[in-house]
Amino acid sequence: MASVIGTEITARPTATGILRAERSEQFDEALKALDNYKKKDTSKVVVRFKAVGNAPIMKQNFYKITSSNRFQAVIQFLRKELGWQAGEPLFTYINLSFSPAPDDTVANLFKACGTDGHLIVNYSTTQAWG
Repeated sequence: MASVIGTEITARPTATGILRAERSEQFDEALKALDNYKKKDTSKVVVRFKAVGNAPIMKQNFYKITSSNRFQAVIQFLRKELGWQAGEPLFTYINLSFSPAPDDTVANLFKACGTDGHLIVNYSTTQAWG
């Protein structure tokens, strides 16, 4: 038997080793981005409600709503304030121009359609446009 004393074994990087390191860095970046996405945005947006047509006028029409909420939360809040049930018709519009999807966030609607620091939400009991 021959013994090898004093020889060094050097590890050469392999292609799979380099790929694993790159994947690990990308995975860490993805986890950081996902953690950042999961954080709730606690900033508020001033929402101004305006009645259209024969809809009842609210006594208070300015409210601060968390910007990370979906527009569905705004619709539910408006129904609660007006005392309307889920079956009663309620049509909502942004700036008298379009009806947003319930899954749009308040922050996105405010960034795209904010007017004088407010998000103007018009509401009606009948379909007013389109």
